[in-house]
Amino acid sequence: MFLKTKSMLDECSNVRFVNGVVQLNSVKLNVYCFETDGVLIDTGSQSLAEKFKDFFALIDIDKVVITHAHEDHTGSAQYLQTEYGLPIFMNEMAIEECAQKADYPFYRKFFWGKRKPFKAEPIGESFNSRNAEWAVIETPGHASDHLAFLNKETGQLFTGDLYIHPKTKLILRDESIPTIINSLEKTLSYDFGELFCCHAGYVKDGRMALQKKLAYLQELRENTLALRKKGYQVREIHARLFPKKYPITYFSFGEWNSIHIIRSIVNEGNE
Repeated sequence: MFLKTKSMLDECSNVRFVNGVVQLNSVKLNVYCFETDGVLIDTGSQSLAEKFKDFFALIDIDKVVITHAHEDHTGSAQYLQTEYGLPIFMNEMAIEECAQKADYPFYRKFFWGKRKPFKAEPIGESFNSRNAEWAVIETPGHASDHLAFLNKETGQLFTGDLYIHPKTKLILRDESIPTIINSLEKTLSYDFGELFCCHAGYVKDGRMALQKKLAYLQELRENTLALRKKGYQVREIHARLFPKKYPITYFSFGEWNSIHIIRSIVNEGNE
């Protein structure tokens, strides 16, 4: 069994991006990173580093900003720092983690590679690019250090892994649907239009996309709590709301599983 990789370059609304894909049999994963106005948002995975080098060589950047520390977003950070001497900025809470040897499950290292340690600086509440001021929006839920970046000049929003898909079917064990709901509500309080997601890519009507995801998650929470109130247990609720099984659940030994959606909602209801 061999991991297949490929990448594609594109540009939209003065944002240049590369989309990399890793695939093993029926399991296919992808990740984007974006460049605009001299800023690179995320760096892709180490397993895609060779595919992304041409993109990095083509773009003209002053700094790198990271949405969160997961390895598919930080995998080429050390290369960019060493090769181009670029400063890297991220949530302060993840700086120490990223300066250390990567520690995450084997299957993630298989798909995304082993992130090399790198040095980063705290990003703060805002930053400037060549022609714009950016808001840094704390958006935990998918990860505790997760951030979104809003270009106030263009109204373009870079959401990391906040969006991904309007109807979430799987989450990591440590994710929290109630916290994601809060982050979506917070993000929707900002003025933005286009959205750039690190897995869905370019979304023209970003506000509508986030509104649809928020409505879906709110309804999912209501349905889960209603079943819980009737006496159903977590596994029974899971079987009713998410009968379909996904290959990544088996590959990840359960780290990716729809049952974590139900647990996070029920746990909030028990607090």
